[in-house]
Amino acid sequence: MDLIDLASSDRTGDEFTAYLGTLCDQLELDYASYCTINTVSDAVQGFATYPEEWIKHYMGQGFQNLDPTIGISARSIAPVDWSRLKKHEGFQAVFQNSRDFGISDCGLTVPIRGPFGECGLLSVTRDTSEREWKRLKPEIITTLQTAAVNMHDLVMQSDALSIALRRPILSDREREVLQWTAAGKSQQDIGDILTISMRTVEVHLRSARSKLSALTTAQAVGRGISYGFIHPK
Repeated sequence: MDLIDLASSDRTGDEFTAYLGTLCDQLELDYASYCTINTVSDAVQGFATYPEEWIKHYMGQGFQNLDPTIGISARSIAPVDWSRLKKHEGFQAVFQNSRDFGISDCGLTVPIRGPFGECGLLSVTRDTSEREWKRLKPEIITTLQTAAVNMHDLVMQSDALSIALRRPILSDREREVLQWTAAGKSQQDIGDILTISMRTVEVHLRSARSKLSALTTAQAVGRGISYGFIHPK
């Protein structure tokens, strides 16, 4: 799964992050995050109040592919206390060094089902004892469930999610062909490099143009770069 930071790509990102920050202040929580999983591209998009160093570390390690607070919570219809996940291999991998970044492994995720089949996840953390967490959780769960619905509705109404849901999906081969095209290689050159026929190269280019709604190959290359599918040479 790709991980997309919606706060960096949409003008309302600061507003959503501020909403999460206010929620933390009101409920005396350390950090909060919201993400939604695109059922088409399998990408995870979201906002978080976590320290920037943790966000960079999380994204850099590709933890969204391991994190059961996403994977397991997305399959649940009820809030998921992270204590249920601590024996999960993925949880241990994600949180084994989290305290170095000031992140506790004590938390809760509230899943929300959306009208387009998407799943929103509101997660919160609190660095506290198990006893204190058991006392606190019943006091905040109703507010968190309401906040999760509100947050999901706000994001669903924003441009950020609508753009994310329209994000095209390119196959690995289509990306390769576009990348070599961006590097200035001819279709014959690309066929030789990838050990495929020139006709197959054209098939992949045609498919990439269609998925990217591009009229020309040059336009497809430009859009591929803007989406981050390929990189300029």
